[in-house]
Amino acid sequence: MVQTYLDEIEAGTDEMMEAEQAKPRSERKKLPEGCKEKTLYGDVFRIAWPSLVELTLTSLSSMVDMMMVGSIGTDAISAVGLATQPRFIFMTLVMALNTGATAVVARARGAGNHDQANQILKQALLFTTVLAIFSSIMGYIFSPALIRFMAAGGMAEETIGMGVDYLRVQFVGFITMALGATITAALRGSGNSRVPMVYNMVANVVNVIGNYCLIYGKFGFPELGVTGASIATVFGQAVACVMAFISVTNGKNYFHLRFFKEKFRIDFKIIGAIANVGIPALIEQMIMRVGMILFNRTVASLSETAYATHQVCMNIQSLSMMNGQAFAVSATSLVGQSLGKKRSDMAEHYSRRCRRLGLYVSLFLLLVFGIFGRQLVSLYNTDPDVLRMGAMIMVVVAFMQPIQCSQFVTAGALRGAGDTRATAIISLITVLALRPTIAWLAVNVLDFGILGAWGAMFIDQVIRSLLVISRYNSGKWKKIKVNLH
Repeated sequence: MVQTYLDEIEAGTDEMMEAEQAKPRSERKKLPEGCKEKTLYGDVFRIAWPSLVELTLTSLSSMVDMMMVGSIGTDAISAVGLATQPRFIFMTLVMALNTGATAVVARARGAGNHDQANQILKQALLFTTVLAIFSSIMGYIFSPALIRFMAAGGMAEETIGMGVDYLRVQFVGFITMALGATITAALRGSGNSRVPMVYNMVANVVNVIGNYCLIYGKFGFPELGVTGASIATVFGQAVACVMAFISVTNGKNYFHLRFFKEKFRIDFKIIGAIANVGIPALIEQMIMRVGMILFNRTVASLSETAYATHQVCMNIQSLSMMNGQAFAVSATSLVGQSLGKKRSDMAEHYSRRCRRLGLYVSLFLLLVFGIFGRQLVSLYNTDPDVLRMGAMIMVVVAFMQPIQCSQFVTAGALRGAGDTRATAIISLITVLALRPTIAWLAVNVLDFGILGAWGAMFIDQVIRSLLVISRYNSGKWKKIKVNLH
């Protein structure tokens, strides 16, 4: 278990938190007596670096996955792209639950209530199992309809068929993916990001090896193309799930679950606390997914080549998102633990340093994508049209980096405090309303093509970042209560 400065300092009181909130901003920036800048950065980095490594390697695995699929042809890239958003729609149920679990576990850890943290994980796993079974069945049944909807009339039947096969395999393995993700969320809430790094790294290796065997038919395995890529992903997730369960049952990683020695009963108070944070997060995630579906349909209506280029650039951009998400993990955990200990001053100090470290990495990524954008696109496909459009989009991706990272980390701090309602409203305004509308106008009215769609994404990121930062600066997140009693 990662030890932080929070484990050493005295817990606060409600009166101390009220007094802290009344201080001017210049006073709140001063560190408590005995606290050093180096100590805070060390805490942030100890939680963030395993997440950064894990998420980056996961993204790289996804990139290798797409590169291997891309070697089959642009239609294969488009097929995988068509399956992405429908899969995420069902994943939002689990992701929202996990947001609640992370925040509530962090509060319990901050309050020093180890037994309660165990109970939270148990209830979260029970809830996840029900949601995952439902999602798996419904997703498998409706895969053909979902893929046709995403195609927006701009894809060939062969591409649609590959997309359906890919998506159905994903839903067959949905349960192990969901359970593994819930354990990961709880471990991160407790401040332990190293264990998820290890088992997700193993899953990535399994995935890449499986891709090579099943996409191309190597070492005696059948040549399954796009379907093989999906099977390899699911198998890797299953391996991660098994390792995740071992990590929370061996008693070495803060949690110690005993599935066969203790009765598994529903605790409605804990479920309610998770839902109180998770339901607004669910609304936010659903809003984002619907917005992304509308946005992707606009791009899909252009052509298969344009949509393939879009998927390549989105895949590359996902690598950059790992930076913001890693420091967001650190912000969520440390802010939640700080508020659980009634130290809103420490929550503010930690979140500020999470943003700062994330900014440094994002500036480096800005240079990499700005200089080597075309070369990165060429790793996926060498079609001249893909390279031309991809090089232009990568310039947009480059300048998006600092804005995107700031928004991710600040939103992570808000989620750690349980302030998921505000982030849901912000997503409603930007991802669901602004991005699809601007993209549709840019593509269909102004005839800016795919570059216009990515311009809409850039505008969305700017406005969303401003709104998230404004919410954070209001300080209302410090007053949110998470009732576990």
